[in-house]
Amino acid sequence: MESLAEIQEFFDKGYVHYRPNLTVDCAIFGYHEGELKLLLVKNKMITKWCLPGGFVQKVESLDEAAARITLWRTGIGNLFLKQFKTFGNPGRNNPRDAFDEERFYQLTGIELKKDTWLTGERVSVGFYAITDIVTAQPTADFVSSECAWFSIDDLPELGFDHSEMVRDALFAMRIDLYHFPIGKNLLQPKFTLKEVKLLYEVLSGKKLNPTNFPNKLISLGIISRLDEKRNIGAHRSPTYYQFNDEVYEKALIEGLVLV
Repeated sequence: MESLAEIQEFFDKGYVHYRPNLTVDCAIFGYHEGELKLLLVKNKMITKWCLPGGFVQKVESLDEAAARITLWRTGIGNLFLKQFKTFGNPGRNNPRDAFDEERFYQLTGIELKKDTWLTGERVSVGFYAITDIVTAQPTADFVSSECAWFSIDDLPELGFDHSEMVRDALFAMRIDLYHFPIGKNLLQPKFTLKEVKLLYEVLSGKKLNPTNFPNKLISLGIISRLDEKRNIGAHRSPTYYQFNDEVYEKALIEGLVLV
């Protein structure tokens, strides 16, 4: 939402376009220089950081809603998006002192009513995505004061049940690493075996065999050797590799045993 008028329209008549009580929340992981980060937003009316999310439109699927929100928040489309869990515990959307009602009124001029299409328990479908921090462009809108990356090992206190969401998203992503080669968009078009090994170590959170893991990628046809080397000094010229697009895309659909 980009203006006060849009916010007022959303609160008054949002039920016309959105499905009441159904939202998606997206854990967007970013990788850069050997570190895994998470994209969080700070709503102007909510005192704690949260995952980017929103209501599902009546004309879109859950996957389309997740893609819309990740594109809106990162500026990048065609991300690897995976639904990992539905969250619906009673009281999960209770603000727990995280919502600043006075600040909300100052910003919008809207007095919250107890009986609106926005009240009541909400179920949220969790998705995770992975992107390259360099190419991502985090975006804050009219109701968001900040949109920023945080190290996965040093997250701020999160609102609602979003700490549980992050934990489950990270677990699901690491399980999926065993079956899907989801790291292509996190590396340069050509890379060394050391770089691809480091990427999967950071994503999986564990050390990988320096010989066996790269050889597995090569034997599966996921990556291919190039007739080019990186010149970083005498006797230190590692060979470049690249992802095999055809094999990679097929593996994303059919799965494989990777690590």
